[in-house]
Amino acid sequence: MLNRQEILHALRKYAPISRADLAKKTQLSRPCVSALVDEMIQEGLIHEIGIGDSTVGRKPILLEYNATAYLVMGALFDGNVLHMALADLKGELLCHEKKKLVSPISGETLIQELEEGLSRLLEQSQMTKEKMLGIGIGLPGITRKRDGTISYSPSTGWMDLPVQTDFEARLGLPVVIDNDVNMMTLGEYYKGIGIGVANQIYMYVGTGIGAGIILHHQFYRGSREAAGEIGYMIVGAIQPISKGEYGIFERNYSTPAIYAKARKILPHVCEETSVIRQLVHHAEQGNVQARHLLDEVYQHWAYGMVNMISLLDPDLLILSGEMVNIGEKGVQRIQHFLAEWVPMVPDLKLAALGEQAGMIGAVFSVLETFPMLTGQK
Repeated sequence: MLNRQEILHALRKYAPISRADLAKKTQLSRPCVSALVDEMIQEGLIHEIGIGDSTVGRKPILLEYNATAYLVMGALFDGNVLHMALADLKGELLCHEKKKLVSPISGETLIQELEEGLSRLLEQSQMTKEKMLGIGIGLPGITRKRDGTISYSPSTGWMDLPVQTDFEARLGLPVVIDNDVNMMTLGEYYKGIGIGVANQIYMYVGTGIGAGIILHHQFYRGSREAAGEIGYMIVGAIQPISKGEYGIFERNYSTPAIYAKARKILPHVCEETSVIRQLVHHAEQGNVQARHLLDEVYQHWAYGMVNMISLLDPDLLILSGEMVNIGEKGVQRIQHFLAEWVPMVPDLKLAALGEQAGMIGAVFSVLETFPMLTGQK
């Protein structure tokens, strides 16, 4: 099976390529390559696409990887919006959609929306469910990928629920679940600003505050898969919290918390527009209170970053969610704070994939479980 993986990996990297060159690239014997290539042609994973050039002897038949042999669905439940996409075996999105759901949102409602969304996407792509490998779903809270449960989710109220089993029973497909920010992190690692970076932290500010952690190209989840729940850092005004509530950091400097602070100083704060963009605009127009609040937010976000940098020493820190609206001046301001407080400041970059990050990460969470079909290592 590892030989299949080597061949597919080489095909993805070097195609179009002949059987003979595949043998050279993989250091496998020609009979072994020919047998496995013929097997995968029958499965539809490899295509013969034409005749190559040759100075001597018979001209070789060129091969390429068929990325549309199977499909994967990626979904992300973010706030009250459900993002859904179909992708090929290379993780390229073929079609996607998003739907705003009405709160409160039950597990039954979410499953029904996923069912209906899958049907619409399959129809749009003119594909059938038989070609589906599985579905990756990003969910808020402490989501235990290993046993398929949500153990702690303040935004939905879901606690200790075996959601993976429920999803698989209704959708009729293998399901991988993970924390929503972890899925976004995976998306940026495979297709975004984090490609090829061995040690990186993805920090997200939205309804809550969370982080995804990749160390030595491996996702770090912790013993109870709660690594990255930085919303519980002691940043900002300390308040008592009960089980099922947001943490102190996110109570003080998540998007809703910043809106609450902004409403006290700005006469007309629009809930449909980024609060950071509004603060930046007013600060640039000379509003001193807006400038002070913006600096307060940057400073406290930086407190959280200092904690992570001091502990993990990443190569890259990716800023996402509400933080993508700070602009280059905002990045420089946070870098200034970090330079004062830690000896080694990592690269600080804004996330590149926007709302597609979570869907792409959810797709790759499934593709990672099928290396014999994808050639991933």
